[in-house]
Amino acid sequence: MQVEEMMSAGVLFSVPRIYQHLGSFVLLLGFTAAACAGELPFIVKQKLHQLVIPETALGVYVQEIGASQPMVAVNADAAMNPASVMKLLTTYAGLELLGPAYTWPTLLYANGKMTDGVLHGDLVIKGYGDPKLDLENFWLLMHRLRQTGLYEIRGNLILDPTHYDIPNDDPGEFDGQPYRTYNILPEALLINYRTSTIQLSPQPEKNTVRVVIDPLADSLRVQNHLKLTQGACGNWRDLLAIDVIADKEDKNNVTVVLNGNFSRQCGEQSVMLSLQDSAVYTRDLFKRLWAQQGGLFHGDVVVGQAPQGLTPLKIYQSPPLADIIRGINKFSNNIAARQLYLTLGTGDAVINNAPATLAKSDAAIRRWLAGKQLSFPELVVENGSGLSRKERISARHMGQLLLAAFDSPVMPEFMSSLPIAAVDGTLKNRFIDSPVKGMAHMKTGALNNVRALSGYLLDHKGRRMVVVFFVNHDKAGQSRIAMDALVRWVYDRP
Repeated sequence: MQVEEMMSAGVLFSVPRIYQHLGSFVLLLGFTAAACAGELPFIVKQKLHQLVIPETALGVYVQEIGASQPMVAVNADAAMNPASVMKLLTTYAGLELLGPAYTWPTLLYANGKMTDGVLHGDLVIKGYGDPKLDLENFWLLMHRLRQTGLYEIRGNLILDPTHYDIPNDDPGEFDGQPYRTYNILPEALLINYRTSTIQLSPQPEKNTVRVVIDPLADSLRVQNHLKLTQGACGNWRDLLAIDVIADKEDKNNVTVVLNGNFSRQCGEQSVMLSLQDSAVYTRDLFKRLWAQQGGLFHGDVVVGQAPQGLTPLKIYQSPPLADIIRGINKFSNNIAARQLYLTLGTGDAVINNAPATLAKSDAAIRRWLAGKQLSFPELVVENGSGLSRKERISARHMGQLLLAAFDSPVMPEFMSSLPIAAVDGTLKNRFIDSPVKGMAHMKTGALNNVRALSGYLLDHKGRRMVVVFFVNHDKAGQSRIAMDALVRWVYDRP
């Protein structure tokens, strides 16, 4: 049995004291050798060997804040897919280019004569990419619109999404799952992410599963064939079969069919889907919220363009960027990241720099990096969210980005947006029984054949470390134990 194996099994504490000292010496030697040579620690190599993942499939970079050289750099210059860790680039750039207090405007126009609170014409809403016009904030927008004195709209509601000039892609192109919310495409006027939440609640007294859709929509129907079971909850999502069927005569009327099992042990759970286009989704939501405000609406909702020369009836501002990036990084919100990325190309003068394009954003990112004396020739950014098979960055350059962010004036906002080990976000259930709990702020990333972990770690001596670990391999899905082993090694090192 090797020294590392004996230590993990607790064997060293039952052998003669001389071997205890020998084990400690070997362990210290292992730390020193890894630090000097830049190689992976033995425990990480051991985990990778067990998984049959070669070091050529990794990109690893570890450096202490303030140090001149990394302590570990393995395959660190290879261009690799970072999955959602690419959001670190997008959010850091957003904080510096736009500022933590930046807000997105949404403009509302009255296209017609308004008399005594009655609009004899159309209400126009023009979006500029607000990534957080969710249910609560759209309700707030309606509330503030109602406070202008408007209560009756006799024309239509016109949605103007023309601020974006981007390809009209297929939402199912990435993985054939067009209704999954992570595949929602950017829209300059995106209401509640076009998301319908299917809430599941066990009802043991009736031996049924209650299903509710939120927000409730007249154009959605549910066929509930779920069976309530008694066993352990487990991975409940895999036991559901969800089919989405569009009406043959009117594709905007959708039926969601639920089959499979749902355990009473699961409690309340939810599934989020994107089922409708913006006009239909917004029509149903607008009518319901406007009526709640005491308003009247006689028209329909259509996608169009705001006429030139109108004076805004109301300008609604989004929550500040510092708040929005918490959702992007802690919960890996792809669509919000994509809309932030598109804003980088127009800057804080978003209205005057229209339209937003991917080319403008790519150029803005590269100018920003050059201004920081950072050269990342391998960098490929497709949409800024990491939901991409094309995006690339090296582990070394991701590490250098994190080092630069730590010295930035926006460091507090940036770091606080990252998931905290065993506390929240995508790390809430990771490092729970480890001293790393609460000591790491790190972003996770996951795609088929890709796993990534990058961020900051405060070790047991109070030293702040940058840790980057990319895996691009067909067994990447099993690599978490190797990643966690590296984090623990960095935390424990002398």
